[in-house]
Amino acid sequence: MDSIHLEIRGRVQGVGFRWFIRDTARRLDLSGWVSNRADGLVELAAAGDAHSLEKLAAEAKKGPPGAMVEEVRSLPPIDPASLPKPFDIARVR
Repeated sequence: MDSIHLEIRGRVQGVGFRWFIRDTARRLDLSGWVSNRADGLVELAAAGDAHSLEKLAAEAKKGPPGAMVEEVRSLPPIDPASLPKPFDIARVR
């Protein structure tokens, strides 16, 4: 099982970004979470097959209507076994 851990910068809070990511990840049958951060960024961690993770990362770069993603940065890996299934929205980090 592969995993990704991303930080998304831009207009990504207050535009339905977490719900968009949650719904996309669930359609792709991924484990993990997405969370708003106190610094205005969104963070996500996901685990599953590599192809589905690539699709999720591509959607995170676009975001939902109303979002304006400026940057997506990789963060240190998170143990895939620690990620919840189904994929869900986590509390502010």
